[in-house]
Amino acid sequence: MAQRPIIWALGVAFAVGYGAMSYGTRLAGHFGHDDTPGMAAVATGPQPGSSPAPAARPSEPPTVTVAADSRGHYMVHPTIDNYRVRMLVDTGASFIALTESDALGLGIRPAPSDYKITLRTANGVVRGARVNLREVRLGAIIVRNVEAMVLPAGALSVSLLGTSFLSKLKGYEVQTGRMILRG
Repeated sequence: MAQRPIIWALGVAFAVGYGAMSYGTRLAGHFGHDDTPGMAAVATGPQPGSSPAPAARPSEPPTVTVAADSRGHYMVHPTIDNYRVRMLVDTGASFIALTESDALGLGIRPAPSDYKITLRTANGVVRGARVNLREVRLGAIIVRNVEAMVLPAGALSVSLLGTSFLSKLKGYEVQTGRMILRG
């Protein structure tokens, strides 16, 4: 993170501006998709971020508990390729959906011709570029080979942690304003 102070500063500025955006804009990632082939690969690395649960016994999966924010949203900060990404957990999103700026921070630069997938979002129809994330770390949970979509600038206000990640977990549940994720 220290090697990317400008990206970090932009992330802080983005986080401050996030609260002023409308709910519909923030949840613009509820989408369907076409099954068009063609994925780019992204390497991944270690993760600072959400608090892992106390050390689990070897037979128990790692667990991360996330408290809802004041609007009832579950915001997390997983690490993808040594890059910390602010994401909204969205059980209605089919994939991890990356904003164009988060994708650029990860070194993902889809060509215009890569935006082949038609996505239906809360803000309308948009074209996305399919990518494959080698590893997504959220606290003690590590998920490998996760499908994701890069959306063009303006399509999303925050990246989404969708079911392409959540479906690879042992399970997740919401209890009394907390989301419990079990790796």
